[in-house]
Amino acid sequence: MMKFSLLQISLLLVFCYVYGVAEEKNQQFKKTYVIHMDRSNMPASFDDHFQWYDSSLKSVSDSAAMLYTYSNVIHGFSTRLTVEEVELLEKQPGILAVLPEARYELHTTRTPEFLGLGKSVALFPASEAESEVIVGVLDTGVWPGIKSFDDTGLGPVPKGWKGTCEVGKNFSSSSCNKKLIGARFFSKGYEAAFGSIDETVESKSPRDDDGHGTHTATTAAGSAVSGASLFGYATGKARGMATQARVAAYKVCWLGGCFSSDIVAAMDKAVEDGVNVISMSIGGGLTDYYRDTVAIGAFSAMEQGILVSCSAGNGGPYSGSLSNVAPWITTVGAGTLDRDFPAYVTLGNGKNFTGVSLYSGKPLSGSLVPLVHAANVSNTTSGNLCLTGSLIPTKVAGKIVICDRGGNARVQKGMVVKDAGGVGMILTNTDDFGEELVADAQLLPSAAVGRIAGDMIKKYLSSDPKPTATIASGGTHLGIQPSPVVAAFSSRGPNPITPEILKPDLIAPGVNILAAWTGAVGPTGMESDARHVDFNIISGTSMSCPHVSGLAALLKAAHPEWSPAAIKSALMTTAYSTYENGGTILDVATGHASTPFDYGAGHVDPVAALDPGLVYDATVDDYLGFLCALNYSTSQIKLATNRDFTCVSSKVYSLGNFNYPSFAVPLETASSSKGGAGVTSTVKYTRTLTNVGASATYKVSMSSETQSVKMLVEPESLSFSEPYEKKSYTVTFTASSKPSGTTSFARLQWSDGKHVVSSPIAFSWT
Repeated sequence: MMKFSLLQISLLLVFCYVYGVAEEKNQQFKKTYVIHMDRSNMPASFDDHFQWYDSSLKSVSDSAAMLYTYSNVIHGFSTRLTVEEVELLEKQPGILAVLPEARYELHTTRTPEFLGLGKSVALFPASEAESEVIVGVLDTGVWPGIKSFDDTGLGPVPKGWKGTCEVGKNFSSSSCNKKLIGARFFSKGYEAAFGSIDETVESKSPRDDDGHGTHTATTAAGSAVSGASLFGYATGKARGMATQARVAAYKVCWLGGCFSSDIVAAMDKAVEDGVNVISMSIGGGLTDYYRDTVAIGAFSAMEQGILVSCSAGNGGPYSGSLSNVAPWITTVGAGTLDRDFPAYVTLGNGKNFTGVSLYSGKPLSGSLVPLVHAANVSNTTSGNLCLTGSLIPTKVAGKIVICDRGGNARVQKGMVVKDAGGVGMILTNTDDFGEELVADAQLLPSAAVGRIAGDMIKKYLSSDPKPTATIASGGTHLGIQPSPVVAAFSSRGPNPITPEILKPDLIAPGVNILAAWTGAVGPTGMESDARHVDFNIISGTSMSCPHVSGLAALLKAAHPEWSPAAIKSALMTTAYSTYENGGTILDVATGHASTPFDYGAGHVDPVAALDPGLVYDATVDDYLGFLCALNYSTSQIKLATNRDFTCVSSKVYSLGNFNYPSFAVPLETASSSKGGAGVTSTVKYTRTLTNVGASATYKVSMSSETQSVKMLVEPESLSFSEPYEKKSYTVTFTASSKPSGTTSFARLQWSDGKHVVSSPIAFSWT
């Protein structure tokens, strides 16, 4: 036996320690990347692509392992690498791109009746056809076994379904049924960034510990549940948009966010499993389409006939705040319903103000109590926001506290007031939120009020030496007008990536939406909220997105031969942008008329969308032409589409001729090289309409809010005699120059007397 001296053993231990520290530091410097491979260029020496991927990775790193391999929406794998390893890998043959991991965030009843789904039953697809449609929801998972996933009356699972019900913590194969037909979870990218999942906090399985995923899934395709409510608010029948459609859940979002390597893996499986619609209420940063993993995945899904619906984001009311803007994605903004949950504020001077609240606990006695502004009872310079630990208990105890909206979650503000001893909260909007009222299930008596009311309440407080107030809840009110209005939080155009494509595409209900909830957390989602509810009311473009996803499932059931572009066109060209009195849909952030940069084509109208008359269809070739018009190189097109395609050098590609259901027209400014007073510019756009109705002749009409742009449509009428017959037209825009930053809007409509095929037009002088 070999003998070692004490010195040798000590040196060996030191070496092992130093090596271990060095390896740990090396791992800390590693980041996750999605490796996009050119599958068609695999060397002949390899038997399969996975062998090639593994060899490519091992050539730059002995320790790195593949997190996922991708074979549908992209070809390649994801892994953890150092910067040096990335540089080496990028030089390998067959590597299209090494994309750094991107972190995405969640964009977080009465709706069916508001949308007219209880009417015109004859227009809707038979339940047998609807039950063949599968909606894949990428979110925080699902809470199985609830009434909204009841499969009573549903037939066998669709024959084309290839998915599974993955087993994990608190989730077994029996958690799925004929309604919730599949559930998977994707955590490797998340765990690579944050370490192993703490299963005492969240379930490493498809089970939803957050609530967001259950809410979005049941909004899209939940079964009908009678007597649903949140603490008695919004009582009625809760149902998804497509009650007979099947649901497949893909858990990609965790406590630390949603990571692109997990999202791509989920999209890859969703396509392989056989979903018909992908619903994603998540968003991240903006980048070119060929570097946007969601856009890349959505293109491949679209290519296989799958409509991808995404939330526009909650960055409103700021312009250019959109996410998910690729033209092959349906981008959904948010509007309100005609339902409200009033709460009444009475001041010591006798004046009354109306706000909203979902508080359901013990009410205030009705007698007036002292009123204070958080800024005056705080130990911080941002005390008005009621941030955690910012209030002084001795100055808050027994009082109603005024908190300004912004900076932290609305429900967290209520908890901060409650923890400091406050007995109530008045949440006041600032200029950013205007008159938008979003109700929350607060843990103390509260009322959220608009900016105008908030300013008046603060004025009273500053003028009275002993201000007092009380708060009372008012239940549920229906028939609120005007409705819908554009939500202040809903992200706005213009499109920051491709201004020539108008986004969002449309809006749908996204404020105070009732749907099923998880059993893991209370309605506020806070640890301190011990209440358990079957349904919750929340707001966001996260809620509007699954409305459109479910409606797309209805259209797919009614018209299984329609492409994703045709379905999107039907939803857009039948959307409405005015009220019955002719007034334009309002923007609650400003109180004034909204524009297509706010609502896109308008508010969705599913009954009209089922029979649109004509559609603006688009093929894969049309999208390739769109990328050519963006001057994408062959390699960039390969990255974005997984296709080998080279733009024809002799062909003129135009963004204006891309067959989109809306128009965004850039024009010459007065300060441009071609501009100046009295100078005009002329642009021509061509569109093609496809007949999906009966034989008819359509005539064009136009309306515009500006005299600075003349519009000429040729021809002025289109006659269709056959199903799926196509006819083209050209619009010539002749515009006077305007100062840079000027915008104006118009609308173009084709009608046969029964159908109205409507397209918004946005003019921008930039």
